[in-house]
Amino acid sequence: MSESKKLTSKDITMLGIRSSFLQASFNYERMQSCGFTWAMLPALKKIYGDDKEKLSAAMVDNLGFINTHPNLVGFLMGLMISLEEGGANRETVNGLKLALFGPIAGIGDAIFWFTILPIVAGISCSFATQGSVLGPIVFFLTYFIIWILRIVWTKLGYRLGTKSIDMITSNSDILANAATILGITVIGALIASYVSITLLPVITVDGGIEVAVQEQFFDNIFPNILPMAVTLLCFWLLKKKQVSPVILIVGIILISIGCSWIGLM
Repeated sequence: MSESKKLTSKDITMLGIRSSFLQASFNYERMQSCGFTWAMLPALKKIYGDDKEKLSAAMVDNLGFINTHPNLVGFLMGLMISLEEGGANRETVNGLKLALFGPIAGIGDAIFWFTILPIVAGISCSFATQGSVLGPIVFFLTYFIIWILRIVWTKLGYRLGTKSIDMITSNSDILANAATILGITVIGALIASYVSITLLPVITVDGGIEVAVQEQFFDNIFPNILPMAVTLLCFWLLKKKQVSPVILIVGIILISIGCSWIGLM
């Protein structure tokens, strides 16, 4: 590989910024390939200059199927552009791209979709329900920081180059599993706070004593047992019966309306 450097720090920064448009052009044949190619194009043009044959070959490879995590794609772009700049052969560049976009997607999904954003959304909703302006501010700032980090990941991938390959492939499962466990733990703890079921019926027992079904029966036996039961039922229907989430949402809405109408909840 050639070690000649044609890209500047500004070029890599712009690559990280352009990675924001990864899914701006999305199709079900090649997924994110158009956005990936568009983000890489200025750097590729600077590397290959007037050599249209090599530029064309690089663009064709970049237009191949790719489906990775949008918040971490900058790392893959930085790695790929470092290989392009170093003069790696097309088979190596394309092969590494195909090998790495999957693990990067798994790590990104576990860290962002299943951990950071659900936790921050729960905290933000808690502020918002109390009428605090911190709710939307916290969520917006978190997303803004995640966006800024695109540039950091891109520069890290570019700087590490091929040295990062072993690190990603050997630790992807560990990172993904750890982030998933943390996210599931936090979401499980939030169920008791954000899933609310209150039964209205009051039963009159011997001696004219009135017993509230919710407060004096269920809550005394097992606090929040109803929210937990409904959550586990929804999980079972999703996981085992493959029920559509849309059907579950509509079903819960209709059942809630019906129970409210008959005075059950």
